[in-house]
Amino acid sequence: MLERKITQELSAWKKRDNHLPLLVSGARQVGKTHSITQFVHKEYTNVISLNFAQNPQYASIFSGSLEVDEMLKRISLFVPTVKYVPGETVFFFDEIQESPHARTALKFFALDKRFDVIASGSLLGISYKDETSLPVGYVDHCHMNSLDFEEFLWAYGYNESAISVLKEHLETITALPSEIHNKMLELLREYAVLGGMPNVVQHFLDTHNINEAIRIQKNILRDYRADIAKYAEGAEKSKARACFDSIPRQLARDYKKFSYSVVEKKAGGRKYQGSLQWLYDAGIINFCHNLEAIDLPLEGNVKSDNFKVYTRDTGILLAMLEAGSHRDVLTGNLGIYKGALYENLAADIFTKENRALYFYGEGAHREIDFVIRDKGEAVPVEVKSSDNKKAKSLTSLIAQGKARRGIKLGTNNLGTTNNIETIPLYLAPFLLEVRGL
Repeated sequence: MLERKITQELSAWKKRDNHLPLLVSGARQVGKTHSITQFVHKEYTNVISLNFAQNPQYASIFSGSLEVDEMLKRISLFVPTVKYVPGETVFFFDEIQESPHARTALKFFALDKRFDVIASGSLLGISYKDETSLPVGYVDHCHMNSLDFEEFLWAYGYNESAISVLKEHLETITALPSEIHNKMLELLREYAVLGGMPNVVQHFLDTHNINEAIRIQKNILRDYRADIAKYAEGAEKSKARACFDSIPRQLARDYKKFSYSVVEKKAGGRKYQGSLQWLYDAGIINFCHNLEAIDLPLEGNVKSDNFKVYTRDTGILLAMLEAGSHRDVLTGNLGIYKGALYENLAADIFTKENRALYFYGEGAHREIDFVIRDKGEAVPVEVKSSDNKKAKSLTSLIAQGKARRGIKLGTNNLGTTNNIETIPLYLAPFLLEVRGL
């Protein structure tokens, strides 16, 4: 069974005095239902689970009075064996985006205070267009991603003691033993191929059959495309699908700024900007915005109309490529997509650290892949897919005085040269924890 960080967040929520109903958001297939189900059955005597996607009739429970005792009576008609014991009972409302009235009901459970409530939902950003159902100020929030690289290491049996060795070397920027370094690079390539969707990772761990894992991965991709067809409205369906399908071509370009003309020749933002926002709200993509300058606060320097787009899970990006691409990643022979894959992987890693994404540059030869807040500074970051690639843009930027130092993420071991720290990409997930903002 995969160990997930959300279990720690759920435990912390339950221990807080006067905690509100908890709303867990996240894209489809990231493991919300499984993790919450495990938690509630371990922590509570009585568990009442209502899945609104699996049983649409449950929505009628919340179509009348939202006074808690009235709702309890209606729940008993659907689940007659339930017990309502204050302090020992939890309600788990799964796929709550399917029932706007159930979302509204969270407010009344918060005011009542007798029972704990956990709600989860995919595509919540889409359903939030129905703002009248939002119980603003009456819920706690938690977001869940697919597995990050540390969780991936846990799945392979690496405990905190082993991972602490990696963190210690990152803190001192001292090279890891070559055997450890090479093993971590091997696991990073596997993580890039599999992505972090728990069903894909678990199946591979159980069977070691990469082809079956890829089949599950491609099924998830089909589900994402089906969501676009189901939930996008009107003309947005074809436009959102066109934007989504253009991502591999966008990232294969030297200058990876999102170009609407790649989606459709001569098209502009007026036609497709809303479709991109739809994909973001659905939890499918991430935006990375260009900066006017490498200064803090980063958000204050954003060029709102200049951005890159990445998939939220690198496994999804790989599933969009042709057959054989997974093998090419494992053998290091992905051609023009290799740099794109590593850059998407870095974006995914930073996002799972709860960082907003930024880059700096004005063209293919003057672009810095990312800019992050690191130890109180705005620090430019370049991502390299092989050992022999030099960080020319980073070196030039420092020489011009536009940045004091920089970070090169890639496949090289730890080290420092001319104010540029070389950090293996597999250590990027620990940057925030080890070094702080």
